[in-house]
Amino acid sequence: MMPYRFHPEALNEFEAATRYFAERQPGLELRFMSNVEAAIQRVCEAPRRWRILEGEVRCCLVHVFPYAVLYVVEPRDVLIVAVMHCRREPGYWRSRSAP
Repeated sequence: MMPYRFHPEALNEFEAATRYFAERQPGLELRFMSNVEAAIQRVCEAPRRWRILEGEVRCCLVHVFPYAVLYVVEPRDVLIVAVMHCRREPGYWRSRSAP
């Protein structure tokens, strides 16, 4: 299984979405976190399995929630470039590069 790391802005997105769900309903943030973490685990187990969205960026959908984990397979790890709400403006993450 490949290790992974978050682009700082992707980590901020993940944390902001977690806070949002915590405010909506107690415990919902735990379900969200669990589903995102499961998507990341699937990615790390077989990083080239998921479809290419654009360039080198691949996309793995999060179960239950309308989110996707966008990532790039790098030589030593998986770089998560976005934890994207699927209805957000497409392509907002394009300017992100390895920190």
